[in-house]
Amino acid sequence: MYVDFDQLPDTARVWVYQANRPLTDQESAQVNTGMQQSLTDWAAHGQALRASVQVINNRFVVLGVDEGFHMPSGCSIDASVRMLATLAQQLGEQGASINFTDRAVALPADNGVVDTILLPSVKAAVTAGRLTPDTLIYDTLVQTAGAFRTGWQVRAADTWLKRYFTAVAA
Repeated sequence: MYVDFDQLPDTARVWVYQANRPLTDQESAQVNTGMQQSLTDWAAHGQALRASVQVINNRFVVLGVDEGFHMPSGCSIDASVRMLATLAQQLGEQGASINFTDRAVALPADNGVVDTILLPSVKAAVTAGRLTPDTLIYDTLVQTAGAFRTGWQVRAADTWLKRYFTAVAA
């Protein structure tokens, strides 16, 4: 069953999917509507899941499920990934292709735009000073709604990227 994201408890499990390119406002609305419709019937072993979705900055799809209501199963999680993949395919048929499993480092930029650094370019970005320990990044690995709400923008040094700063300092 679909609920507003604000109705999910802080303990709800979240997954953050990052698009490989900015979505248009129309595409964001289509993803949001399509996922809401899919989540209305989302279930695990016949038990309805209390879930929500939101599209952030025309770049991130945040899916949440209240595990206190009912636990998602591996099959239901796979189904949610398929829901998003189906929407990506539909969007690709309407225009530029899209992938919601992009793993580039995402940074807040001017005007609410999201800037990215491709993984093979992280070391060069650190060396060039584009990515520093204090650079804010979007932490797409947050696991709960509470962590998402209170700080999914974190210092790069407080994430898996810290190993790049240690190597540069040595």
